[in-house]
Amino acid sequence: MTAHLSTRSAGTTLEDLPKSNVFTSKLPPDAAFPTPDVSHKAPRETLGPRMVKEALFTYVRPEAAEEPELLGVSPRAMEDLGLKDGEEENPKFRALVAGNEIFWSEENGGIYPWAQCYGGWQFGAWAGQLGDGRAISLFESQNPDTNIRYELQLKGAGKTPYSRFADGKAVLRSSIREYIVSEALNALGIPTTRALSLTLVSKSKVIRERLEPGAIVARFAESWLRIGNFDILRARGDRDLIRKLATYIAEDVFGGWETLPAIVSVGEGQSASEIDNPPRGISSGEVQENSEIEENRFARLYREISRRNAKTVAAWQAYGFMNGVLNTDNTSIYGLSLDYGPFAFMDNFDPQYTPNHDDHMLRYSYKNQPSIIWWNLVRLGESLGELVGAGKKVDDEKFIKEGVSEEMEQDLIKRAEAIINRTGEEYKAVFLAEYKRLMCQRLGLKTQQESDFQDLFSEMLDTLEALELDFNHFFRRLSGLSVSELETEDQRTKAAAIFFHEDGFGGIGYTEESAKERIAKWLDNWRARVLEDWGAGNDEERQTAMKAVNPNFIPRGWILDEVIERVERKGDRDVLGRVMQMSLNPFQDKWGLREEEEQRFCGDVPKYKRAMMCSCSS
Repeated sequence: MTAHLSTRSAGTTLEDLPKSNVFTSKLPPDAAFPTPDVSHKAPRETLGPRMVKEALFTYVRPEAAEEPELLGVSPRAMEDLGLKDGEEENPKFRALVAGNEIFWSEENGGIYPWAQCYGGWQFGAWAGQLGDGRAISLFESQNPDTNIRYELQLKGAGKTPYSRFADGKAVLRSSIREYIVSEALNALGIPTTRALSLTLVSKSKVIRERLEPGAIVARFAESWLRIGNFDILRARGDRDLIRKLATYIAEDVFGGWETLPAIVSVGEGQSASEIDNPPRGISSGEVQENSEIEENRFARLYREISRRNAKTVAAWQAYGFMNGVLNTDNTSIYGLSLDYGPFAFMDNFDPQYTPNHDDHMLRYSYKNQPSIIWWNLVRLGESLGELVGAGKKVDDEKFIKEGVSEEMEQDLIKRAEAIINRTGEEYKAVFLAEYKRLMCQRLGLKTQQESDFQDLFSEMLDTLEALELDFNHFFRRLSGLSVSELETEDQRTKAAAIFFHEDGFGGIGYTEESAKERIAKWLDNWRARVLEDWGAGNDEERQTAMKAVNPNFIPRGWILDEVIERVERKGDRDVLGRVMQMSLNPFQDKWGLREEEEQRFCGDVPKYKRAMMCSCSS
């Protein structure tokens, strides 16, 4: 950690960090509180809960937290936001992340906290208005060095109009989980929302399955917009706001129409690599002829959102991560891992596994994640269908004002359906290209061959499932093998044992000998491919490359449960910092913390704590 932090720039104070409110300045607010000044004076009980229409957000400030205790801050998050070392000791910082201070004045352009309005499809059923029921955004900030703009928000800071019948709070248990895993996924290179800090609000007792202490996570993201923002507008027939929101996303979230994928024909015989690397950079005013389907800029926006999500779900699959609740309100427009509830990393490989004990139909199981994300993206395609299907007429004054005329209806529907279907093919191609790239990295390969998918990827996963072996441990332990150890059948059979649990292997119909034989056969194929790519005598370089992408530590469910127990019930604050440091540096062999604890957390998952499940409550 020290080595990592020593390379960063000086950073700035929270006070001097550039702040903005582009979201609230460009999109319509809740009509009941149209200005920050009015909302500032409004009693909280007048805010809701209630239905909010013709708006993307409501101005609402966090509730005051009594005697908050800052439990932890992510140094990586501090760096990425552009904050200086030690700024977490600033009383203003501590007050802000606890919800006890906001940056609001007439001089700063009226920046005032807000909560988003959105809806969602939950477990395949329309759930109506949802919204930020316990999340309140404070401001947008820009890192002075990278110029990346983030939106900082608090989760668990009190009621909003979207809290429905809940309290707007978050419990310490789930807050610890989100605080750690947000930063862990980022350290693995998986697109995700981030966590800046965790604050205990012990005076706030929250009722879930039991009475629990409350907590607040200060978190940030390039955008908190999700498919659900469009869902609610489509359900209400608000076509003007759909257009306005889509335009905002293209121009202010993605940085301009010219950054989106250029028009490209996805025809038969086109390779995944061709689809994954289309030309980029045409302006919104340019028109490029396409003999198959006429695309406009909103179709390109739809494709960009789909491509981003394809890459993210590919990373989930490659690293064995499951969100647990992939509703449309939990699916990011920016392609981020979003809203952490009953998430988990894979222990023993099981494609049917879901960490959500309420998911009785296994809708959000590991194997279903790619298809569920596409299902959600089809819902987005339906919301954008009118804009996408309008083709070149999307900017005609009559269409903007009056909508779809009878004479253009059939062509519009046909074009929208064709673009959604074609985007589905692109989604699959981008997903597969990214999945293969990541799996090749994890297996230490420099190149891709068509046979790899069946001979290496599929056979490896089938073997892990059949023998009930640990998914991520397999890759890390494979990283330490040298091809010189695998030259003979006896050597490969002997090496196979390193992938077993301490208590052996599982699976039906296997003996220890036959289990080793199956792994040894796969190792023979893997060894041959490594030699093709690296040649002989390059083991050290290849092992280093593999260890740089195969984590030694991931925050599994049983580890998080232990951390929660020790923090909440035993008052152990230090373990949280140690686990965060391991999460931020997952590829290290050692961290120089507590050697016995490190070895235990990186070792075998206790047999009766594998494939844990939990609820959505937080």
